[in-house]
Amino acid sequence: MRWALVKVSLAVTTMVVVAFAVPLGLVIREMARDRAFSNAEREAAAVAPALSITTDRDQLERVVAAAGSDAGMAVHLPAGGGQEALELGRRRAADEDIAAVRKLGRASTTTVPGGSTLLQPVALSTGKIAVVEVYVPESGVTNGVGTAWAVLAAVGVALILGSVAVADRLGVRMVRPARRLVEGAHDLGEGRLGARVPEEGPSELRLAAVAFNSMADQVVQLLANERELAADLSHRLRTPLTVLRLNTASLGEGPAADQTRTAVEQLEREVDTIIRTAREAKPQTAAAGPGAGCDAAEVVRERMAFWSALAEDEGRKWRVAGADRPVRIPVARADLAAALDALLGNVFRHTAQGTAFAVDVHNGEDAVIVLVSDAGPGIPDPETAMARGRGSGSDGSTGLGLDIVRRLAESTGGDVRIGSSVLGGAEVRIWIQLDGRAPAGSGHRQTRRRRPGRLAAVYNRSRSR
Repeated sequence: MRWALVKVSLAVTTMVVVAFAVPLGLVIREMARDRAFSNAEREAAAVAPALSITTDRDQLERVVAAAGSDAGMAVHLPAGGGQEALELGRRRAADEDIAAVRKLGRASTTTVPGGSTLLQPVALSTGKIAVVEVYVPESGVTNGVGTAWAVLAAVGVALILGSVAVADRLGVRMVRPARRLVEGAHDLGEGRLGARVPEEGPSELRLAAVAFNSMADQVVQLLANERELAADLSHRLRTPLTVLRLNTASLGEGPAADQTRTAVEQLEREVDTIIRTAREAKPQTAAAGPGAGCDAAEVVRERMAFWSALAEDEGRKWRVAGADRPVRIPVARADLAAALDALLGNVFRHTAQGTAFAVDVHNGEDAVIVLVSDAGPGIPDPETAMARGRGSGSDGSTGLGLDIVRRLAESTGGDVRIGSSVLGGAEVRIWIQLDGRAPAGSGHRQTRRRRPGRLAAVYNRSRSR
């Protein structure tokens, strides 16, 4: 497309330059010719007054010398009144041409070797017609024409080169967005769902980029909806499973009670296996283009509305803070929902009934912190709990939930920390970077040291109260 545009521009500009330059060059040549003969007429007119007064040879020679020169001007006086015909200067015109001018009584031009001559008739006091001959060499007719044509040619070449350069820039402006659109489509086809195309270039390509980004967002949203549906189904299973597990504690002893407890434990393991398999097989749906991310406050309110029903059944006090205003983060909605469900599910599974818990959202200029804390026994070995497949050491803990949370935070350049909460139990802090940069190195500690930001001070002050 780029070279085709350049070729079209080159052809069109060349035709325009030729269409204007050729007639203009001919006009310049005619103007030079007219200028040369106008000068010749002025020289001839300078001799005419003297001829109308006198025909004396000496006086006429002085007039001719003052008006021109012997090499460029000649005066032809006819015989009459007892005076012979007189020739002054160098003669170049033929006798028949001079005779024709005397007969017709008007000026004319004729071609002679080396140029042309202007024959101008002048009436004498005797009634006869004298002829003034002015020689115009070929160099005088073409004087300045070559320079003017060279200037025209240079201007034409400059116009052609300029049009080619402009067409090339326009071609780049059109081709680059088209190439990016092709690359984005290829990346999307390869499964890189975060591919987006900059919405720039000509209006048609901008509309195509907008349509492509909208399509990619729809694909991401569809996949996210599928994952969210799977997460919702898993949570719907976990809730009755948690109730069953709590109820089995009141069954007492006996074969039937033991079989019920074994069945519930096996069912929980199967649910964990399903969630682990779905999590490991999920596609990358985090979008990196314009409009990517979600409202963390909205997701927190939604998930707390889900878990609050079970909390009321178990007599747990719960609190949400910082979720009353929108908090945009560069994380897919389904990913944040899965991370919150994993942490809140751990609270219900690994703390006793009636244990309070809280979710806090802290919004800063460079990062967002989400805190999930409880009043339970805490996590004795945070390092081990963060290792995938190790868990916190409690019964039924696989470490999968914390690994899900860690991956979400590190995808933004943030990290996850486990510590003691103000409620007396465990606290999991999710640090989400807002600039969307990748982690500087492996491990969450290095990322934390890299950019504490202003939010860290706010967070530390809130903990010290």
